[in-house]
Amino acid sequence: MKLHLNSGAGQQIFSGYGPGYVSINHVRHETCVVVTPQNVTEWAVSGFEALGAADFGFIAELKPEIVILGTGATQRFPPPELVRSLAATGSGVEIMDTGAACRTYNILASEGRKVVAAILVERETRR
Repeated sequence: MKLHLNSGAGQQIFSGYGPGYVSINHVRHETCVVVTPQNVTEWAVSGFEALGAADFGFIAELKPEIVILGTGATQRFPPPELVRSLAATGSGVEIMDTGAACRTYNILASEGRKVVAAILVERETRR
């Protein structure tokens, strides 16, 4: 899906998403990413099932108001201790499917909020 932007210059904003990718400022990413209004960072996670507290450690250092976890094509909830470790830093945590996470991040970033999107990009499966 392509998103239409009404953003400030220089912000990292999702411009599209689909099976196996997200686009940020029209640059396609086929790996998991962590996005702030200032930066895009490749996120070295092997998938939803393998998520652990260590995968979120550096996010706390960013001191976001809110962390949005995009879990792929469907909304999936990680173990509660994982969410608690993020929430313990004082950040709000929202878990959404990747499409909703991209759209919500764009709105919050355009409002000037200190938001981080941690997006799991799932590989397309061929049948």
